[in-house]
Amino acid sequence: MDAIMTHFDLDDAKAHGSRPWEGLSEIDQAIRDNRLMEYKIKKSWADPWGRKLTIGVLVVIAAGFSYLAGGSFGLW
Repeated sequence: MDAIMTHFDLDDAKAHGSRPWEGLSEIDQAIRDNRLMEYKIKKSWADPWGRKLTIGVLVVIAAGFSYLAGGSFGLW
């Protein structure tokens, strides 16, 4: 059988194994700086669905508090 053996597979494995995890480096830096909650809030706010969910939850909480405050003042 005339198969040509190349080192493509070995070269790819070495290249993938030696590269740093670029996606996790920012989280690792946030943990190191003890600002993981700030990182999560910024990432959630950058996501359009996360932003809509956050605003929706805050509106529901504000509506609930205003209903309770109105009830305690005898408005309804």
